[in-house]
Amino acid sequence: MHHIFKLMAAIALLFTAAPAFAEAQVGQAAPAFTATDIDGNTVSLESLKGKTVVLEWSNHLCPFVMKHYETGNMQKTQQAAMDQGVTWITIVSSAEGRQGHVSAEEAKKIAEDAGAHYSHKILDESGEIGQAYGAKTTPHMFVINPEGTLVYAGAIDDNPSPRHETVEGAKNYVLAALDDLAAGKAVEIATSQPYGCAVKYNY
Repeated sequence: MHHIFKLMAAIALLFTAAPAFAEAQVGQAAPAFTATDIDGNTVSLESLKGKTVVLEWSNHLCPFVMKHYETGNMQKTQQAAMDQGVTWITIVSSAEGRQGHVSAEEAKKIAEDAGAHYSHKILDESGEIGQAYGAKTTPHMFVINPEGTLVYAGAIDDNPSPRHETVEGAKNYVLAALDDLAAGKAVEIATSQPYGCAVKYNY
């Protein structure tokens, strides 16, 4: 009996070792947040009502992120979105001491070297925004419509390989979602399985 209690205690510890957080739900209001971007500007989701918003979780040392940036695929997606008037927010939720954690100055240089396009870049080292959305991987993509409803959550595309050559021919779910919104239609593919490196939260 003593062993059973020890086993039950170990199982309970296993489930409480990492904080649980809810995932944002497609079809419901996107979780609100207010943050300061790497340029010192205040970014509030509430203030972006009326605009389509894309959230991109990133970690410049993740091979899957590198695949999309080194091939130019992420930059092309960013530019295509912003050409449509979309607000693009790149978020780094790597905690201090974890892979991908950077200072604001380092984040600026990484973005400049990569030729990245975004409206704002946020360092979410506490993981508060990432956990509010249930961001699991880098990249993990979210699309929010002008009414503030989450309309897409998942991978950037349908090829979960880190190999650079797999960008060619892959279906870009983010651009497809934006095209549907621009056409006044419901997003046809509203969810997909995100792939990449685990977000490096502080646990």
